[in-house]
Parts: sequence; structure tokens; C-alpha cells
Amino acid sequence: MNFIYVYLGILFAVVLGAYLYYRSINSNNQPLVDALYTEALNSMVNGDTNSAIQILKRVVKQDSNHVRAYLQLGNILRNDNPEQAIKIHQSLTVRPNLSRQLQVDIHSALADDYKLLSNNFKAKEEAKLILGIEKRNLWAINFLINISVDNQNWEEAFKWTKQLQKITGKKAAIDEARFDVYKGLDCLEGGDIEKAKSLFKKAIKMNPEFALSYRHLGDVFEQTRDLVKALENWEKFALKDLNGGTAVYAKIESALFDLGRYSEVEKFYRKILQLSPSNFEATIRLANVLEEKGESAAALALIENASSNEENDIRIDLMKLKLSLITSTPVELAHKIDSMIEKLLKIDVN
Repeated sequence: MNFIYVYLGILFAVVLGAYLYYRSINSNNQPLVDALYTEALNSMVNGDTNSAIQILKRVVKQDSNHVRAYLQLGNILRNDNPEQAIKIHQSLTVRPNLSRQLQVDIHSALADDYKLLSNNFKAKEEAKLILGIEKRNLWAINFLINISVDNQNWEEAFKWTKQLQKITGKKAAIDEARFDVYKGLDCLEGGDIEKAKSLFKKAIKMNPEFALSYRHLGDVFEQTRDLVKALENWEKFALKDLNGGTAVYAKIESALFDLGRYSEVEKFYRKILQLSPSNFEATIRLANVLEEKGESAAALALIENASSNEENDIRIDLMKLKLSLITSTPVELAHKIDSMIEKLLKIDVN
């Protein structure tokens, strides 16, 4: 019996000695480890990921309990090797005595890992684990909103948005309006026109400045053959979203023609150009309208003054060529055609 006590005493002394020795080594190495970790972070900030990886490997070799170093190593590897990043981050979840913040950071990293692999189910699970640790974690809630939008799950996106508003005390009407529009589009796709119309109207009431609501409400009225209301909503969309509004220009022109109000087309495009003088699409379409009215010189002057970029250059030249058929002499026209051919050949070569 005494032998057993002696044996246990020796065993305890060995374990305690090993622990104290390991602690002493770690204590002595700590300044070096901290310096290396700081160096790795600096390399990351400077965009030198290769150096950062090598330094972080040295950190974990010196201190295998440096969870932050493993975490950053996984984050760096994510873009090129997300599966490896998951292995590293997953291994950290079983570490004992992790602080609450470390647990949150590890699950955040895993959520990003899975999202990169388009595994939205597991990404959502990781975000929910964060909320199990910190139920008011804004990063996790925003992450879940984005995942819901990616999955086109508007009900869930709306639910998480409400949760976010409850925590922050800020009501983001544009988000609620957007989700109603998305739900309305789902209804349209399913053939429920009345439900879609109701949702689009609700979105407008919630946030009158969210332009997309007007576009799709106009589409609904087009389907129900109420062209006047369709036109009214398309015009509102075009005037509120000066870039995206180009998508309904053809619809507006067609509606005005069918309603016998084609003379209003010029007025509409002039209103657009008053708000956005560099709107290329409106400029081209207004020039077409002027040319159809027999005002070719005015149309050509409008095109000559149009701001352009490389993408629009050919369209401008084609429009000039079209107008020149009326306003230019045969020699001038030949020069313009030659110039146009030369440009097209350059584009083809590039």
C-alpha cells in the first residue's frame, strides 16, 4: 500500500515538474511569440500574405495554444483553399477554456468559409451558433439577412431584419420595402398578380423613394391592361432611378404611342436629361425622336455634344452616320463611313 502512495507521489511530482517546465519555456518564449504575431499582422495589412503565412506557422510552432494565430492562418488560406481553412477553424472549436469572443470569432470565420463554398446551410448554422453565444450579435444577424437574400427567402430575410431593427432601434424602411418587392416578384412568378400588386403598393407606402417598387407595379398594370397606370409607374421609376430607369425607356415609348400621346416622349427625355445631363441612353433616344420629327440638325447637335466613353463611341458614330445621310454631302458622308470602318477594324483587332 505504501508503495502505491510513493508511486503516485513520484508521478505527481513528474507531472507537476513537466507542467512548470513547459510553463517556464512558454513564459520565456512569450515576448518572441508576441513579436512574431505582430509581424504577421503587419504583413497581412501590407498585403504580403505569403510572409504572413510563414510567420504564423512559426508562431504556432513556438506556441501551439496560440488560437489567434491559427484563426488568422485559416482566414488567409480561405480564398485559395477554403477546405483547409475549415479544417483549421473547425479544430479550434474543441479547444478548452475559449473566451466568449474567441468562440464568436471562430464561428464567424467558419461561416465565411462555408459561404465561400456556397454551403449556405452550414454557414447559417455557424451564424446561429454565434447568436447562441451572443444573442444580440449584429454581425451574425446581418450575415443571416444576406444569406436569406442569396437564397431568395424573403420571409426569413424580413424576420432577421426585424430582429436587427429591434436591437439597433433603427427602422430601415428601404430593407422592408425591398423584401416586399422580392416577395411580390415571387407571387408574380407563381401567377398571383393581385397579391403581387398588393405587395408592390405596400412597398411604396413603406418607402416611396425605393424606385424598384414602381417598375414592377407598372409591369403588373401592364399585365392587367391598365396602360395609363403602367406608364405612370414606369415614369416614376425612371425619374427616381436615373441609371436603372433606362430599362423601361422602350416600355414608356411604346405605352405613349399606344395611348396616342407620342408627342410626350420628347418631353420625358428632356426631363431625364435635365436631371442627368450625361445620360447617354436618353440622349440617343431623344436624338431619334428629333430625327423622326424632321429636326435632323437639332438631333445631330445633340449627339455632337453627347459625353461618351469607349463603350458608347460606336453608337454615337452610328447615330451621326444615320443623321449625316440627310445633312451631309456625298463626299462628307464617304469620309464619315471611312472613319467608322477604321474604328470598327481597331476594335476587332483589339
